[in-house]
Amino acid sequence: MTSPTRPLQVAANRIELAIGGMTCASCAARIEKKLNRMDGVTATVNYATEKATVSYAEDITPDDLIATVEKTGYTAVVPPPPTRAGAEPTAEPVDELRGLRTRLWVSVALAVPVIVLAMVPAWQFDYWQWLSLTLAAPVVVYGGLPFHRAALVNLRHGAATMDTLVSLGTLAAFGWSLWALFLGDAGMPGMTHPFRLDITRTDGAGNIYLEAAAGVTAFLLAGRYFEARSKRTAGAALRALLELGVRDVAVLRDGVETRVPVDQLAVGDRFVVRPGEKIATDGVVEDGTSAVDASMLTGESVPVEVGPGDTVVGATVNAGGRLVVTATRIGGDTQLAQMARLVEQAQTGKAAVQRLADRISGVFVPIVIALAAGTLGWWLGSGAGPTAAFTAAVAVLIIACPCALGLATPTALLVGTGRGAQLGILIKGPEVLESTRQVDTVVLDKTGTVTTGRMTLVDVLPADGGDPAELLRLAGALEVASEHPIARAVAAGAADAGPLAPVTGFANVEGLGVTGTVEGREVIVGRLRLLRERGLDVPEEVERAVTGAEAAGRTAVLAGWDGRARGVLAVADAVKPTSAAAVAGLRALGLTPVLLTGDNATVAKAVAAEVGIAEVTAEVLPADKVDVVKRLQAEGRTVAMIGDGINDAAALAQADLGLAMGTGTDVAIEASDLTLVRGDLTAAVDAIRLSRRTLAIIKGNLFWAFAYNVAALPLAAAGLLNPMIAGAAMAFSSVFVVANSLRLRRFRPAHPTHP
Repeated sequence: MTSPTRPLQVAANRIELAIGGMTCASCAARIEKKLNRMDGVTATVNYATEKATVSYAEDITPDDLIATVEKTGYTAVVPPPPTRAGAEPTAEPVDELRGLRTRLWVSVALAVPVIVLAMVPAWQFDYWQWLSLTLAAPVVVYGGLPFHRAALVNLRHGAATMDTLVSLGTLAAFGWSLWALFLGDAGMPGMTHPFRLDITRTDGAGNIYLEAAAGVTAFLLAGRYFEARSKRTAGAALRALLELGVRDVAVLRDGVETRVPVDQLAVGDRFVVRPGEKIATDGVVEDGTSAVDASMLTGESVPVEVGPGDTVVGATVNAGGRLVVTATRIGGDTQLAQMARLVEQAQTGKAAVQRLADRISGVFVPIVIALAAGTLGWWLGSGAGPTAAFTAAVAVLIIACPCALGLATPTALLVGTGRGAQLGILIKGPEVLESTRQVDTVVLDKTGTVTTGRMTLVDVLPADGGDPAELLRLAGALEVASEHPIARAVAAGAADAGPLAPVTGFANVEGLGVTGTVEGREVIVGRLRLLRERGLDVPEEVERAVTGAEAAGRTAVLAGWDGRARGVLAVADAVKPTSAAAVAGLRALGLTPVLLTGDNATVAKAVAAEVGIAEVTAEVLPADKVDVVKRLQAEGRTVAMIGDGINDAAALAQADLGLAMGTGTDVAIEASDLTLVRGDLTAAVDAIRLSRRTLAIIKGNLFWAFAYNVAALPLAAAGLLNPMIAGAAMAFSSVFVVANSLRLRRFRPAHPTHP
């Protein structure tokens, strides 16, 4: 690594390493074990993100840590810092899946004819076995190279994983087939594999196992490919956060605006932000007033009015007037950069989920290898001869080869995720499914998740004797000329009720409201303070309406003309129509809902009461959201988080299960485990149900995939296993696994609102 990149990743006594060469969760466990054996080192290795987070003592250097990882048989480097927004891309990204995809398709194309010829005796023409050898050899050597390479690395370090068993089994099957073809009877013209289902003792000299060697390799490659594809987007949340920032900024120098890249911005620089532009970095408003939409960062649904002396945050949107801002924090010190670090830390700190197959293979693989060696020794010791001994030992390895295991997880995941996609649910990988089963608490973001995320006119409250239609018509006509989000909500509500009259003499009173002439009347729309400043009388019932609206978590907009306030228009971030039913559905799944928001407590409690949530935490910053999730986890709860904003990204990553609304930001979506494309909270109920159902299918697949192995192993060890029975058993287990997975296609949503 170059020296400039290292300080960005290495803190005092803490480092993050990118680990290469891991093929299963047991690899991560082995690296973690080796690192933790070093004095003064505490390490966590995450298989999903392929990163190690290490705390170390003063007398240890990063090079010592890297050397330890390399001695374990893997690679470790200090990763370069992510590219900031505005920086030039360094190189075209490498398609890491391309090589694996090519290897898979070549193996499948060659393995299918081998399997068909072996299982259909009627198609076994003269010298068919030599064609099978020609087709199977590239599959075993080229297709199986990742397994053989991993098995060799494991062997050098005294470890055994599923790669070891796959490599041993396929090479043993291929090696014995070569012996039978060249030195035994299998190479004779007219040789056939009779399809017999009886148990008879054979010496194996006339048997070939090419279909087992090629088929297992192709099946396992498919599983490896689908797993790699699901992990491909690791780190995308961080990249999405960094891309949120602006690329250039208009800096004021000697009174002249100069457009410069944001990287050249320095603390103390004054820069201009026009309406609709993003604020380049954290700063203080020096000149101008406006409404700043900070909902993406803070969760606040109502744009915040800012003026001279107010602080603003980088990446928020200027929704109103022109601002001149003095930069106070730049680069890694900004709130956006701090949120990026929160997401990264939450992802790194998430416990690595052990694959079910790896957990079983941790015991299964050593037992099978020991059983094969014991079988060989026993038969040699019994005087049965080397042919019978090697036949029995090879049979043990072949029947133990996890053919169906290679399909167990990917087929269920493919069918489950395919069905989920039809229902607006995207599941990112098999590790997600395990979390859904243990979840007992679901934390719901408010803005954009439970609510629509946009301001809507929800009530029209005229003064005593007033006409609500007239109140809405006149106020709406005036608000059409304003760009403020609250004004747009009033205007949209009025437009829905009918055509609006033209406005003359329109004026905007910064931060308070608007005035103008509509239908010959001088109309004033805005805050209570504006109406009183303009000398309008505000009846007591109007004041009560304002108080009632604000107590219900709504924004009150007053309208008046002819010297008197005529009523109140209540604007709010409306609750989605399906949210209450979704909360009830989550409760039915045994989950406790918690509302978590950056919005004020009054609004949060009103929304919670409307949808049926008892536990509310409001007015929290992004870092606080992570702390709330951590607190719930510390209480022994397994937490799911549902959100849609950038402010939710770190909490989504910290939670045991993160669900992002697809109508939200890319950052939230990338940081989550499941994405709800519909933007409908009822999809969260279906997502958890589908995930649990898919996990149950995977467990059933794994059970049957291993069950036939366990049942057949004693027969293989006794030398009674006919190779065709082994082939039939492997084929049946594979067919069963696929058929069992296809049952997920019949999954139906609990709330069928989607076609």
